[in-house]
Amino acid sequence: MAELIQLERISLKGNPQIKEDLIQNFIFNNPSVLGLGELTPLMREKNQPAGGRLDILLGDDDGARYEVEIQLGATDPSHIIRTIEYWDTEKKRYPNYDHCAVIVAEEITSRFMNVISLFNGHIPLIAIQIAAYKVGDNISLTFTKVLDRMTLGTDEEEQYEITDRKYWETNSNAKMLKSVDSIFADIGQFATGYELKYNKFYIGLVKDGIAKNFISFKPKKSFLYLVIKGTEDLEKLKELENSGLDVSYKARWKVYDIKLSGYEEYKKHKELIDNLIKDAMSYFSISE
Repeated sequence: MAELIQLERISLKGNPQIKEDLIQNFIFNNPSVLGLGELTPLMREKNQPAGGRLDILLGDDDGARYEVEIQLGATDPSHIIRTIEYWDTEKKRYPNYDHCAVIVAEEITSRFMNVISLFNGHIPLIAIQIAAYKVGDNISLTFTKVLDRMTLGTDEEEQYEITDRKYWETNSNAKMLKSVDSIFADIGQFATGYELKYNKFYIGLVKDGIAKNFISFKPKKSFLYLVIKGTEDLEKLKELENSGLDVSYKARWKVYDIKLSGYEEYKKHKELIDNLIKDAMSYFSISE
């Protein structure tokens, strides 16, 4: 019969057998231990333009980047500042990614938890506490997330600034807005009773005064994005890609992003796109 035993917890800081480089290497080769999902190790000890080196850079297939800093012992002000500085530098250098700062430390004190909590929401920040236990001649590590980044809300929850068509004519152009109108008119054949709602960051849909953004539009100067909500379907995604569409799936927001040159490209792929929109309506229990 198995026996229950109590493991001996040990300190990593100052331990002659454990150096920070060893912890770095372990996390880099086993990023799943952080509990942040399926991550790919990208770089260790990444040099920063203003000096210093980022401990670990991790990424995923959805365009997220995690700037990870490790501290043996308790967190201190310099550790927090360094983590945020590296996050900010990477964010400015590579703005197309969704960046998140990650602090990994043996002890995240209540004082600094309060400080970190003040940043959370303004700076996407995750705090993970690492614990070490002696198991025979080996050392076992555990990682516990003690502070998560603020959860993103949905479009319906977020009260974006309402704009008007003139705003979008300035930030996009009349041609792209005409494409939005034409696509909206076409999908109106099976999505009846909706109106366009001009928000600051996207053009959504509203019905009876309630936002129903199973599809939204993001017109630019020379192209537009159709953003269609739904769960990822690899076969469907492959079919869209094989048709020649510029499409990607953002798992973080559960949306398909389709980049179109205008209404003519939509008409060329109308059946595929309309089926995706109908699937989105079905997924969100929206009747035609």
